[in-house]
Amino acid sequence: MLFNTRGIVFQKVSYSESSIIVKIYTEEFGLRSFIVRGVKNKRSSFKQAYFQPLTLLDLVVSNKENKNIHNIKEVKVSYAYRAVFADPVKQSILFFLNEILLKTIKEETPDKSLFEWLFHALSWLDLTDKSVVNYHLVFLFQLSRFLGFYPKISGMKARYFDLQEGLFQTDRPEHPSYVSGDLIFPLTELRMATFENSSGLHIGNENRRKILHILVSYYQMHLPNIGRIKSLEVLENMMS
Repeated sequence: MLFNTRGIVFQKVSYSESSIIVKIYTEEFGLRSFIVRGVKNKRSSFKQAYFQPLTLLDLVVSNKENKNIHNIKEVKVSYAYRAVFADPVKQSILFFLNEILLKTIKEETPDKSLFEWLFHALSWLDLTDKSVVNYHLVFLFQLSRFLGFYPKISGMKARYFDLQEGLFQTDRPEHPSYVSGDLIFPLTELRMATFENSSGLHIGNENRRKILHILVSYYQMHLPNIGRIKSLEVLENMMS
């Protein structure tokens, strides 16, 4: 049976001289692996450009629950990026987000709220004329909602961010995995920010770099299997 679904490409790997396997986060089924046969041939009706990381697609696919690899019958671009690949900063953000998503989203069950948020977040990054220097930080906070460890706030005057508990609190934690000092205010601002208002947050480059490392460490603490984020250094260099 064939199904219509939107999808977001997470990964493309070569399978043979003419074929590839792609991991796509689909709206209807969650994360799925698909084989695309003959895509490297010049006469193929499928273009390899369709399967670049974080491309937004409309798909007609087969989906058999007892199979690990499925087939794509039809594909077209659902939203074509206009500016991301012409802007080095946006491009480095996209590569960073791709690695984060590939390492954190493993569910083979649909989450339409997560899919809709991702689709909006990626298209917004492409379309906006506003500064995106804080975008990736807001993205990490918002993604943590769907992953189950969005930080909570205890008390009106939080002075510490407990990374283990995912809690902004007034009392110092009894372990070393916490943040305090002048980073608490921008962290709480970013926690509540939207993509639309994030450009108005006044965070210096050095504090922005520190916060990025804090959030990556926070993810690694709550999702130990994600390992080192290889694209982090490239993103930092572009932001400096």
